[in-house]
Amino acid sequence: MKAAYERVVLKLSGEVLAGEAGFGIQPAVIRGLAEQVRDVHALGTELAIVIGGGNIIRGITAEADGMDRATADYMGLMATVMNGVALQDALENQGLATRVLSAIDIKEVAEPYIRRRAVRHLEKGRIVIFAGGTGNPYFSTDTAAALRAAEIHASVILKATKVDGVYDRDPEKDSSATRYERLTFAEALQKNLRFMDQAAIALCRENDLPIVVFDMTVHGNIRKVVAGETVGTTVTQE
Repeated sequence: MKAAYERVVLKLSGEVLAGEAGFGIQPAVIRGLAEQVRDVHALGTELAIVIGGGNIIRGITAEADGMDRATADYMGLMATVMNGVALQDALENQGLATRVLSAIDIKEVAEPYIRRRAVRHLEKGRIVIFAGGTGNPYFSTDTAAALRAAEIHASVILKATKVDGVYDRDPEKDSSATRYERLTFAEALQKNLRFMDQAAIALCRENDLPIVVFDMTVHGNIRKVVAGETVGTTVTQE
């Protein structure tokens, strides 16, 4: 099995690290994720990962509870660094070379994000973990994934979720919801489909950057997507 993509950005939500606990980082969960990433790396693709911080704090939720939105978002950015360092440790336990590059300056635990440095790490076969979002409040880690993917000229963004693709309605609330196998960016924006925020989708559209939305809770799905198998929903220009 060979990789269908030369360079990919894998977008992970922070919540995935929490497992069924719903909060924090579960060792068994992050170990299983690291094993999947190891299998993807073995295909020879260059792999970068953008991870959220929702297992620790979500800026929008904290704002709703009365916290200043910018303050809450900065706390969320720091949470992504915590998750990135935890993921780095799990990957290195699998024998993989990794680097955490942060958009906020925490030089004791992560390198500063520099585009050329990130590309060089990828070319050397290292797995790059992008932490700290875009470095700014009011921007989601989905937008950070789209931005980083465009900057490093990735072939595709892999949006890992807990459902098997994009639906016209929430499948957990409506059993008659229909899953799309393929979508265009225009359709996703027009129908206001919420698999990523609209700023991220628009950025992918402007840079002709495909998105594959798939269920990462099925072990082996990340590798299947990278190998070019039809899994989940593919969102493209046409």
